[in-house]
Amino acid sequence: MDEVYINDKTWNAEQLLTEPLLTGEYEDCTFNGCDFSQTDLSHCKFIQCRFEACNLSMTRILKTTFRDVQFIDCKMLGLLFYTCNPLGLTFSFRQCNLQHASFYQTKIRKTRFEHCRMHEVDFTQCDLTESVFHDCELDGAKFENTILEKTDMRGAYNFSIHPEMNRIRKARFSNASINGLLQGYDIIIE
Repeated sequence: MDEVYINDKTWNAEQLLTEPLLTGEYEDCTFNGCDFSQTDLSHCKFIQCRFEACNLSMTRILKTTFRDVQFIDCKMLGLLFYTCNPLGLTFSFRQCNLQHASFYQTKIRKTRFEHCRMHEVDFTQCDLTESVFHDCELDGAKFENTILEKTDMRGAYNFSIHPEMNRIRKARFSNASINGLLQGYDIIIE
């Protein structure tokens, strides 16, 4: 079966019921209020697309391409981003719920996370160089052998990052979040 190519189209929840997404390439498309939860978007290509108020929780994204994709106000619980096509992997997240997502070993430099809830997110061995975390709750997020060089963490809170286990050269932290860097030292900060 041939793959589809669709350019500059908008889907909403009702349209998705009558026109389900087929494996193929979607460029400059917008998805509004669509429920993709527990569906299979494997091998699809999303280029310069926008997902708004969508539910992508537990969606299968094996070899899926996300290139210059915006996720806005999306529920994305348990997504395994490390299964995506790594070539050109670029996206941004605003007001998204990314709890239990995994970015294990992904190279996602200069990624913007704004106003996101990111409990128990796995950033193990991830390259987050020059990324920005603005008003992001990172309770229980895992940073281990993570590259955080020049990353802006001033807007992140409830995180724990061990400086010896991660590369944090020239990363930026706020005074209020300094506890997240010192938790592993069993010291008291007043």
